[in-house]
Amino acid sequence: MRQQTHKRGRFTNKTVAIVAALALGGGGAAIIAANASASGDKSSGEERTLSATAGTISCPDVGQKLNHVPRQARTEVDRNLAELDSQVAKAYQRMANKEAGTDSVLTTLQQQRTATLDRIGTAISRSAQRPAGLEQMSACKMQTNFAGQGRGGQGGNQQQGGGQQGNQQGGGQQQGGGQQGENQQGGGQQGDGQQQGGGQQGGQQGGNGGQQGNGPSPDDFVDITKVQPNVKEPQNQGNASKGSFVSECGVNEQGIRNTDNVIVAPGVGNGAHHTHDYVGNKTTNANSTNDSLAAGETTCTNGDQSTYYWPVVRVQDGTQEKDANQLGGGLEGNVGKILTPKSSTIEFKGSPVGKVTAMPRFLRIITGDAKAFTNGTANANAHWSCTGFEDRQLTDKYPICPQGSDVVRSFAFQSCWDGKNIDSANHRDHVAFAQEDGSCPNGFQAIPQLVNKITYEVPAGETFAVDGFPEQLHKPITDHDDFINVMSDQLMNQAVQCINSGQKCG
Repeated sequence: MRQQTHKRGRFTNKTVAIVAALALGGGGAAIIAANASASGDKSSGEERTLSATAGTISCPDVGQKLNHVPRQARTEVDRNLAELDSQVAKAYQRMANKEAGTDSVLTTLQQQRTATLDRIGTAISRSAQRPAGLEQMSACKMQTNFAGQGRGGQGGNQQQGGGQQGNQQGGGQQQGGGQQGENQQGGGQQGDGQQQGGGQQGGQQGGNGGQQGNGPSPDDFVDITKVQPNVKEPQNQGNASKGSFVSECGVNEQGIRNTDNVIVAPGVGNGAHHTHDYVGNKTTNANSTNDSLAAGETTCTNGDQSTYYWPVVRVQDGTQEKDANQLGGGLEGNVGKILTPKSSTIEFKGSPVGKVTAMPRFLRIITGDAKAFTNGTANANAHWSCTGFEDRQLTDKYPICPQGSDVVRSFAFQSCWDGKNIDSANHRDHVAFAQEDGSCPNGFQAIPQLVNKITYEVPAGETFAVDGFPEQLHKPITDHDDFINVMSDQLMNQAVQCINSGQKCG
């Protein structure tokens, strides 16, 4: 793909953006809808500011609370957890379409969740003690925030759940966000109808997105050149495993995509409520099993049959994708042209404090939190940057890249394993991030760390956003990545040998 050759579009003094707040019933919440144009607003001559109130449905994340689900109950529990997500998505659609008032929608949603939570409790109680407090997780609320703010944090929030992840990926003190109600670094004054410098670009970037219905907002973007370097590399100790192993799996040139999530919602169609790109194993979908994955063909040149999948990135230029009228696509707020990555690097790295041990076949790892905007940042692991500026990483902002620079999203997966389980009830407890000194927590051992780096050539002047659950408003902090290890034992042992001996393989 060619490099960008055009400068980002800028606002004229006459027009900044149109921001229309759509009331959602009696709760008074709103969804951002904005339309910014470099040539001015053709339909209206009046100037409007970029301040509006964004609202979304926030529900307790039941799946993250279920740490101990008997294996014989997991299929039924997973199916009902997926039903909870569907209920929220449908409620959000009702509110967005103004089919009912806020109170009515939330009351119906609570009734639905109560019944589903009861089914979850019943399924678990057949072979274990019924979880306490399930009924207390039925109520949802309208989370109303100023655009760009919320539990995902402002640009200055502290990255959570980091350890080695935070050091490697620049989790530390996040830069570039500023106070959204005052001055955004690189973003100019947000409330006076004028944009300065990078903010001229940021306003356009964010403005186009709101036109589509549920985000992103202008304050979700920041000029990467205004962000201070914040990446700290961990120091290797004497016994560090300094090698690496690379699987070349392409950029999904074949367009292998679906809206399933076989890890979180096995057997459930549209379990993700957004579209994933897949590289590696070509057969991955909601109905995949260990056996079917082991028999599947792969896009990886070394025979790695692992499945690697992540939410697609779309450019919101008014183009309609083929899923514009489908669940997981346009019907759930995921709109615009899907961008094929310019590059995708899948690399396994070692530990700064010692040797790594082989991953078990069919180990499942999720990094990041698709619901971090409403859940908070405890499990967030989003990192956004631009080529040439990768010493500065953003967690809750999309980057505005200068001419000739591409958007980068990167993921450093959990690198510690409990030594026993290939998955856990909440899909997190069997793996962990390394601690700040690079060592694994007690009870965990170091495994090769998957580091995935994906780049995109975003057309000049266009808004982009990651796919997500509709109520997450396409916030950048919700970015996440999924992996199932299906390497043969021979290939995994080769990877471990390369890493531990300091070689660079692949």
